[in-house]
Amino acid sequence: MDCDVPITMDDGLVLRADIFRPISNGKYPVILNYGPYAKGLAFQDGYPNQWEQMIEHHLDVAAGSSNKYQNWEVVDPQKWVPDGYVCMRVDSRGCGCSPGYIDHFSPRETRDFYECIEWAGVQPWSKGKVGLNGISYYAINQWHVASLQPPHLAAMCIWEGAADWYRDMTHHGGILCTFWANWYDMQVKTVQYGLGERGPRSRVTGGLVCGSENLLDEELVTNRCDLGNEIFAHPLEHDYHTPR
Repeated sequence: MDCDVPITMDDGLVLRADIFRPISNGKYPVILNYGPYAKGLAFQDGYPNQWEQMIEHHLDVAAGSSNKYQNWEVVDPQKWVPDGYVCMRVDSRGCGCSPGYIDHFSPRETRDFYECIEWAGVQPWSKGKVGLNGISYYAINQWHVASLQPPHLAAMCIWEGAADWYRDMTHHGGILCTFWANWYDMQVKTVQYGLGERGPRSRVTGGLVCGSENLLDEELVTNRCDLGNEIFAHPLEHDYHTPR
């Protein structure tokens, strides 16, 4: 397991990834996800109620694993790595251990995702085939990055992933969906890069999940979009929605 591996984007910003690899030397296919939920935050710590419900009703999820490396809505490397895969988790721009400005599903995020796929495709432990996996956010942005046709993208597993920012996500039948504003407060701002000591710690490494910087609240605000108000301000299909 390699933690906080640096991946430099085309604009110079450095994102951070955790990479889980088979012990034996060799080249392996990669299962990659890129998103905002903090790669170092354990499922059990970030979403304890959901975790308890899941393992109560779906015993197979927890079976055969220590569940030490479980993370929200992505694959368990303890099940996939022994079968000959590299599992790679990237904190998206502005979230977890990756600095930058948060702008969900924007062209900048999509380009970052592209850069991560291409980085993974040429590493010495990579077979050159990168597959994408993940639920919800991690599924939605698979559609986006696929539109850029990364040369090393070989497969996608899209589960619960919408494809149209306006019709499927923010305005169902033209009616405002307030989910995103609530989601932003509960699941993104709580793991924004720069929370430092105010953020959670990894149960695996003991390290800070949201980076070592301790930014002021005002700085955190300036480092993220105003998602709920941006959606509210665009009730009709608009240039705001198209790139997303």
